[in-house]
Amino acid sequence: MDERRRAFLDELLTTASPSGFETPATRVWVDYVSAFADDVSVDAYGNAVATVEGSGAGEVAFGGHADEIGFMVRDVDEDGFLSLTRIGGSDKTVTRGQHVTVHADEPVHGVVGQTAIHLRDGDDDEDEVPDIGEQAVDIGATSREEAAELVEVGDPVTFSSGVRDLHGTRLAARGMDNRIGIWAAAEGLRRANERGTDATVHAVATVQEEVGLKGARMVGFDLDPDAFVAVDVTHATDAPGAPDDKSTDIDLGAGPVVARGSANHPGLVAGVRETAREAGIDVQLQAAGSSTGTDADAVFTARGAIPSLNVGLPNRYMHTPVEVVDLDDLDALAELLGAVGTRVASFDLGPGL
Repeated sequence: MDERRRAFLDELLTTASPSGFETPATRVWVDYVSAFADDVSVDAYGNAVATVEGSGAGEVAFGGHADEIGFMVRDVDEDGFLSLTRIGGSDKTVTRGQHVTVHADEPVHGVVGQTAIHLRDGDDDEDEVPDIGEQAVDIGATSREEAAELVEVGDPVTFSSGVRDLHGTRLAARGMDNRIGIWAAAEGLRRANERGTDATVHAVATVQEEVGLKGARMVGFDLDPDAFVAVDVTHATDAPGAPDDKSTDIDLGAGPVVARGSANHPGLVAGVRETAREAGIDVQLQAAGSSTGTDADAVFTARGAIPSLNVGLPNRYMHTPVEVVDLDDLDALAELLGAVGTRVASFDLGPGL
């Protein structure tokens, strides 16, 4: 990955944007795609669409979601401690003892308290983790009045973890889910444009996926493309601790993941797999018997029937502050999208009857 692409990824990963508060990350994304898109638009809720206008047949959209999980200030007690409520699927087992940032008018640093091991009852069941609503953030204030000068109820909160290069091509950060999706959508658009695509190609950064695929419903209705590829993370189960009954044989470093079943249109699946074969890109397969859990589930029915597909990036430790991906997988994903943008007009997107 070259320096410009990596700088774009790092900026996305270090810009907080929990669901409902996506504007900062979307602004980073819009600034990047504006350099090569023919048109960039943003709707009232912050869904952003960048378009390269083609001269021929075919129209495809690559969509990632700009939001991440997080928290919100629910209340402030009389001693100045903050109570939290979830934004999306935040995990109570990883919150205690973490640094957090409250995104108020100015960033406010805090920590989620954890009673020292010396003070806990030895008979306490360590598996009994308090709900997030029972955990408290310490920002250093000594009273409700002092805290109120810094934060307000409803301010979003995220973990303060940064971006860390691991060995080789592995990268760890908060919010891989789904900054990698909007990175890949933007890069897929840029690479399709460089290849001189005849199709019209859109890159999309949706909002509020983590709280119910809400932005995708808006975009699917407004955009109405011939095909939609949702770009998201998926579980890599190649690390210790993954339950055997939920193993998918999806590995980091083995390439992007093409889902099959449910919302995934068979013709689009076949077209993307053939494109990968021709481009020499290894892909993995994933069964999605009931749903994909991604924006594809919202878009494919938005206009009655929009052929849709979920392409995932293998990700370890999802919904934690230390999600891990492989940059080679990410670059291969962007290459695959760029190639799809040039070939989508040849895909058979009919009912197959």
